[in-house]
Amino acid sequence: MPAEPREQHPQNTRAIMSFLREHAPFSSMDEAHLAHFAEHSVLKFYADDDVVLSPDDGPIRTFNVVKQGLIRGERTNRDGDAETTFEISQGECFPLAALIGERPTRTLHRASGDTFCLSIDHAAFVTLFSESEPFRDFCLRGVSSLLDQVNQRIQSGAMASISPSHTLDTPLDRYALRNPIVCSPDVPVRKAVARMHDNDVGSIVITDDERRPIGIFTLRDLRTMVAEESATLTTPIGQVMTRDPHALNAQADAFEAAMLMAEHHFAHLCVIDDDNRLIGVVSQRDLFSLQRVDLVHLARTIGTATHLRTLVSLRSQVSKMVDTMLAHGADSGQIVKIITTLNDATVRRVLELNLQRNDPGIPFTWLTFGSEGRQEQTLLTDQDNGILFETPEGMTEDQVREKLLPFAEIVNNELAECGFTLCKGNIMASNPKLCLSENEWDDWFKRFIDASTPQNLVYSSIFLDMRAVFGPTEALDRLLQRVVTRIQKNALFQKMLAGNAVMRRPPLTIFRGFRYAPDGEKNTLDLKRQGLAPFVESVRVFALASGIGEPNTLARMDKLAQQGVFDRKDANAWKEAYSLIQAIRMRAHQEQLKNQQPLHNYINPDDLNPLDRRILRESFRQAQRLQQKLETRYLL
Repeated sequence: MPAEPREQHPQNTRAIMSFLREHAPFSSMDEAHLAHFAEHSVLKFYADDDVVLSPDDGPIRTFNVVKQGLIRGERTNRDGDAETTFEISQGECFPLAALIGERPTRTLHRASGDTFCLSIDHAAFVTLFSESEPFRDFCLRGVSSLLDQVNQRIQSGAMASISPSHTLDTPLDRYALRNPIVCSPDVPVRKAVARMHDNDVGSIVITDDERRPIGIFTLRDLRTMVAEESATLTTPIGQVMTRDPHALNAQADAFEAAMLMAEHHFAHLCVIDDDNRLIGVVSQRDLFSLQRVDLVHLARTIGTATHLRTLVSLRSQVSKMVDTMLAHGADSGQIVKIITTLNDATVRRVLELNLQRNDPGIPFTWLTFGSEGRQEQTLLTDQDNGILFETPEGMTEDQVREKLLPFAEIVNNELAECGFTLCKGNIMASNPKLCLSENEWDDWFKRFIDASTPQNLVYSSIFLDMRAVFGPTEALDRLLQRVVTRIQKNALFQKMLAGNAVMRRPPLTIFRGFRYAPDGEKNTLDLKRQGLAPFVESVRVFALASGIGEPNTLARMDKLAQQGVFDRKDANAWKEAYSLIQAIRMRAHQEQLKNQQPLHNYINPDDLNPLDRRILRESFRQAQRLQQKLETRYLL
């Protein structure tokens, strides 16, 4: 049974209100509602190990806030032992789900050390719930609401000088022209261009009899046609159009459109309905009013640069792009994809320029590993790359390497000039051990999976997140399919991966304080290794064991939820927590750039406001939950 707490009514209402203002959701509530809480609250004391709430108590009738101390949540595991499932520290509220559901709590709540809680009864809670929107929103959505508050503050700060009419989450049907300019494929170029001129548009869509887009023709295509004398103005437009134009459904958002344009270097996109019929066209100008967010232009400029010095100078624009994208409502997942897209464009252009100067004459695929392979890089980036090549008839693999390695070394050095620092561990394409044929890569992975050495487990965080940036992808697709299949069949390797994944614990002490990084400045946290890595490495194990080859962490979580490996609510909580840590990390990088400091992943939590510290703790706690699931799955 719960202990009978010692109770007293707080005498100083203003002191209670001052305490509440430091914590969400109270930091967003009106003074009158704060006063209502303070006036109706009771201060309860619990000694160490006292039961605060129990599943045997019946429906919950109080709403509580920890004023001092710690509340520990306990459930009985399969062996009958009590295990801690969560911890609630100063400023945090409980028990939300049971109170909203008007049911008993499913978890026993126990005091850990001497603990004081502010408690209001059900009537006072109902009043606040019905009258205060921030309080109601928080109670219904918990950490999701906290995350929204953080994102809103980030966005409002970045929007100090920008006032866009649309955000990146805006559906395309709000942009699309309802009457796009179209023609049939037999119309002469002259008539099609005249129709474009009459309607003052830069493109015309060629459709079939069912109004499905089969091609697109733009003013750029016209200039190319005239300059190269490839056709005349009487030529049917179906012969010179760009076939199978890229299209998105009207419910897709502006971010998807922007990324597609940036990746493929085009400026117009067809918008279609559920039956693939054309309903409109959006341009990069439509997406980003007055070109203030010119992702497409920057990607195209990188992709057409003629000198290395141009690429070096363009890299400074990427951090400005991040600021502007934040202002337009991009979340951390979108931002890292934007950075990855621009990084990929830079890598491809460096390769293309070198091929123009000194083509080794060997077909190859440029691979990227680790965070770049997962499409999760921020502005702080180094090189993790390799080469997969085809061995021409009459040559040995060593002879191919003799040609490719000098080329790769030049590329690695030029990428370093562009801001991609050289890998200290030599995980680079210029390393002979990472310039391999398909068969050699396959043999390497066989040994890697069969021999779970400490070094191979370190490699797992790099090489199991792999994708192609340049060159043909068929060989890599075959390779990755074999790798995933082998891991699925190798329970021992999975368990070794799982054991390695839980070695990197989130930086929380047993009393919910922060456990600081052993390196870096005093009292700092490493957001990459202590914060993001527990999510990345745990999710990787679940994904590979489930046959999921997708390298991106958030996409892996979605697929694991689709397969039923993760509960959808758990997956959403883990995605939100991971994204929050990534957002704080990116914000720190932006601040470091403004102060002309070297980029690093360390932050001092004392420099954060109370809301950010609270949600950072909650995010780390979600990482602990994910690791606990991994430990249960593999009996660690």
